[in-house]
Amino acid sequence: MYHILEEIKLDLNFNILFADNENILNDTIKNFNNYLIITDREYLNINHQFVLNETPVNISKLVEKINIEFLKVQFNNQSEFKVNNYIIDLNSREMSAKNIKLKLTEKEINTIIFLSKSNKPVSVDELQEKVWSYQSGIETHTVETHVYRLRKKILKTFDDNKFIISKKNGYQIN
Repeated sequence: MYHILEEIKLDLNFNILFADNENILNDTIKNFNNYLIITDREYLNINHQFVLNETPVNISKLVEKINIEFLKVQFNNQSEFKVNNYIIDLNSREMSAKNIKLKLTEKEINTIIFLSKSNKPVSVDELQEKVWSYQSGIETHTVETHVYRLRKKILKTFDDNKFIISKKNGYQIN
């Protein structure tokens, strides 16, 4: 299979590597964060495997299946967002740390992600505009209320009262 894929690799949108045993395979995938293993048997404790146990196979169908598997891997890789010691699963809308999970709303996730991407405190006006899509200058306490409730949820679940901190010119992830 490797030799066939190697021959047509110019028509593929992924790289081809060969590993003939599990140790080499483990060493090889350590260098990649986006990979798919095509194998004739399933390896334990290795992610992103496509087991090819039906042969012969139409090469165009094979390439289509491989691309679908890559899309699945990419979707799963993009579904997690790491902020400090927490992992936010965008698909399930959960924040987790040390096997403790907290359900979040879409706005809470968007707020955390927006704050985490900023190196400086983010003003209430900027959060209103960028996260809530409000026009600037509208008098509302939506941001303050949401941040207050979010901080309270994080404190109750993770006992962390310093995750989102207030500065004189806005909010910031600590």
